[in-house]
Amino acid sequence: MKAEIISIGTELLLGEITDTNASYLASQLPPLGIDLLWVTQVGDNLDRLRECLERAWGRSDVVLTTGGLGPTEDDLTREAIAAMLGEELSVDPELERGLRELFSHRGFTMPESNVKQATLIPSAQAIPNPSGTAPGWWVEKGRGERGEPKILIAMPGPPSEMRHMWETDVAGRLRERLQGDVILSRTIKTLGMTEAGVAEVVKPLLSSHNPTLAVYAKTDGIHLRLTAKAKKREEAEEMIAKREIELRSLLSDIIWGSNEETLEGLVGTLLVEKGLTLATMESCSGGLLANTITDVPGSSKYFKGGLVAYTNEVKISYGVSTALIARHGAISPEVAGDMARVARERLGADIGVGITGVAGPTEDEGKPVGTVHIAIDDGRETRLALGIYPQLRHQVKRRATYHALFELRRTLVSMK
Repeated sequence: MKAEIISIGTELLLGEITDTNASYLASQLPPLGIDLLWVTQVGDNLDRLRECLERAWGRSDVVLTTGGLGPTEDDLTREAIAAMLGEELSVDPELERGLRELFSHRGFTMPESNVKQATLIPSAQAIPNPSGTAPGWWVEKGRGERGEPKILIAMPGPPSEMRHMWETDVAGRLRERLQGDVILSRTIKTLGMTEAGVAEVVKPLLSSHNPTLAVYAKTDGIHLRLTAKAKKREEAEEMIAKREIELRSLLSDIIWGSNEETLEGLVGTLLVEKGLTLATMESCSGGLLANTITDVPGSSKYFKGGLVAYTNEVKISYGVSTALIARHGAISPEVAGDMARVARERLGADIGVGITGVAGPTEDEGKPVGTVHIAIDDGRETRLALGIYPQLRHQVKRRATYHALFELRRTLVSMK
């Protein structure tokens, strides 16, 4: 079945908020066997909203809208759907009573403007919204190409309300109604090669139509998304598993994770499993590595702390060798290694990580912007890595952080 998402709200078009609702729904539709073919954003304008709905209703089997269900004059989703279907809005007494009771329970008198949230058209059923005041709409009318009723689902804009409504009601209803193919996806995450380089390695697999393979450049490396369609979930899972084996044989050790896994999370798990602690000293990344590590709940079990040594004077004051800086420059593998040693020793950790480089926008010590040296010191040996990131300052910092985590994971995996 073909689906379309319409995200409603002028604030989306102005860039004031990010459309997380559409991305969330896009991830939820494939397991139901629904192909998402279009995503549209439209402002709070009745004529344009009606036009978007008419186009979606004409070409899709399932239309999902988010936003525009509030009580104010610019909340126009109900009015637009009614106009598109040629039906009249009317207040549903049960919905109105429920709204008034909700406000009373909270100690407020309901503003009369909220009555519009209790309206329905003949083709619509209300979808409960325990997280807010705006019920959703479930509309069935007409027939699609497969002869099944077309479905239009209107959900509120606040992400928490929309997700709760989807998870507790809408997804289950759709699953009961639809008997289509199952579409499953799996993401394989890599670091260490360019997007073009990865695509070249996996080129023989890119022409496959089922499962399909797509390559994407992300902040934490290059992601490969496998997508399979089958009549049964088990069949799709088997197709993906077979193709993943081929991918892993081609890309081997540059693969670091899959799906929702993060480098910082995997590193934390490995440190806990091995009973090891970690400390960092950062220059060009400005503490971003320590910040990313501590994004993981429970990181205090293994992360001792981080030192931000942005100038040579501070590096030296912490214990980095003056002679190494004078001989090789602060932006060098030698100094990165000494920074890792100092972090490990001064903070009493088992492993130290050092990062030094040129974040930009101008070169330093004759080294170009994006040059980053990373070191991992475990007290016995030091692993060194060089990164060249020809991007903007914040991108250099972020990529250096993930590169360091990638090298740290490699080190931990190789430890006996």
